Amino acid sequence: MFFVDTIEVSGLGNRSYIAGGERTAVAVDPPRDVDQVIAAAARRGVRISHVVETHVHNDYVTGGLELARLTGAAYLVPAGARVFFARVPVHDGDRTEIDTATGLTLRALATPGHTPHHTSYVLEENGTAVAVFTGGSLLIGTVGRPDLVEPRLTEHLARAQHASAHRLAAELPDDTAVLPTHGFGSFCSSSQAEGSDTTIGKEKASNEALIRDVDDFVADLLAGLDDIPAYYTHMGPANAAGPAPVDLTPPSVADAEEIAARLAAGEWVVDLRNRVAFAAGHLSGSFNFEAEGQLATYLAWLIPWGKPLTLLAESPEQLAAAQRELVRVGIDRPAAAATGDPGCWVRQGEASASFPRATFADLAGRHPAEGLVALDVRRASERAGGYIEGSVHIPVHLLHRSLDEVPAGEVWVHCAGGMRAAIAASLLEAAGREVVAVDDSFDAAEKAGLTVRNS
Repeated sequence: MFFVDTIEVSGLGNRSYIAGGERTAVAVDPPRDVDQVIAAAARRGVRISHVVETHVHNDYVTGGLELARLTGAAYLVPAGARVFFARVPVHDGDRTEIDTATGLTLRALATPGHTPHHTSYVLEENGTAVAVFTGGSLLIGTVGRPDLVEPRLTEHLARAQHASAHRLAAELPDDTAVLPTHGFGSFCSSSQAEGSDTTIGKEKASNEALIRDVDDFVADLLAGLDDIPAYYTHMGPANAAGPAPVDLTPPSVADAEEIAARLAAGEWVVDLRNRVAFAAGHLSGSFNFEAEGQLATYLAWLIPWGKPLTLLAESPEQLAAAQRELVRVGIDRPAAAATGDPGCWVRQGEASASFPRATFADLAGRHPAEGLVALDVRRASERAGGYIEGSVHIPVHLLHRSLDEVPAGEVWVHCAGGMRAAIAASLLEAAGREVVAVDDSFDAAEKAGLTVRNS
């Protein structure tokens, strides 16, 4: 009998896998914090004999090199990937024995599209395909985006994605489990689809790449591509160079005086508490990125790369979880940290700051009005589906560089659900603006009486 265990990396919308038999196993596209992969193997009582990458990742720092070093596993990387460390280069059709006792092997299938060198791996039990690790190729209902490598290659790679999806569908049985790395909220997915598991047969019936002709598929795929997180530009080079081991030991503890000095020096001080607690009271000048939200994605997207970072958390556990998320995107060591609440972080004699929260019904009671700015911080693709008449649009990932473009007045800031509005409100308040954070679902806007237009 073989097994496949899924390791969720939910903050980034990704999955990693460990698959094996009685004694040995393979890890596929492991996250940078490899201790959880090692723990998964220990629970199964197997040794990790192989680590494989489907591609050089653009959205996170891989743990593959470190996992191979720690376990003594062979490190398999597509031969076409330009990397600068020792590895086993994998070519189309290569077979790798994973567990002899169960007749478990991996067969490499070249599936370019997400990257030129992208490779999927078919898990075979005694010669029969039982699962395929598709990385950023065939996802649930869609494919990985083709625009993360080089703009001039985007259309070529989009066509390659279509061809690769058809190759997988043609060569594998319908009951083969499809196990992608991306597609669970990841910005590496060309679109978001419903569901958490699928097979080749299900994808033949529903995946856009498999039910549409190549020209229509490519045209819609290219038209629907979303913004690329800014930190992605650093991930590919880090993975190609060979990432360093992670250090998850607690950062140095900062007192109120040190935190104030770091703020005065222009460093980022990030409050990890939930947005309700932050709005009610926080250190003036700090930014709110909820630990329970997409912390790694949005903090890495917004922070100037390499800027010293101080984390404020309500508990050591929250701080440790945030560190773990951030190393996955290359934010390795916070400059300092503190735990507790604003009473611990504000210097003696100084008051904490706060701002009001509201609903779309509250906004409907005020908008439009002289001196009120309705600021939409969703992405352009979201706004195209409907926006509040008279609202100003600046996506949250551009706001910190566009603060002077926000009109004068009290800023009521909204997104699709409240998390990004809280980030934006904290950025604006730190810049001296009067803000109200709309903590509500955008679905409620029209029902509340606001006029919603479509682009």
